[in-house]
Amino acid sequence: MTPELTALTLAGLLQMVQFILFAVPANMELGTRYTSGPRDRPPERPVSTLTARLQRAMNNHFEGLILFTLAVVVITVSGQSTAFTAAAAWTYLGARILYIPAYAWGWRPWRSAIWAVGWFATLGLMLAALI
Repeated sequence: MTPELTALTLAGLLQMVQFILFAVPANMELGTRYTSGPRDRPPERPVSTLTARLQRAMNNHFEGLILFTLAVVVITVSGQSTAFTAAAAWTYLGARILYIPAYAWGWRPWRSAIWAVGWFATLGLMLAALI
């Protein structure tokens, strides 16, 4: 497996961890009566600030993971794995790991800076695929 595919697999596992980090407190705060139901109506009370931040961080990773996956697939299928693309993939993963506490604890401006590192790593992968 290429380093980029390894980083992608770990990013997928990270997404699953993020789901658990959000779902457990959401179930505790809202109750399983609400969370296991159809959710046709908003909850009677909002989740805590921390739980809401964990949900937003999880959703943000879904968005970033789409572009990262595209970049890794193109690099892998076209046989263009290099030290640069491997480093970019690991940089993306590292940024996404750091993004969770940065978002959860409201680190400003670091949350945005960490997000940008992951975004630019993905951009680097895409540009490398074109060269």
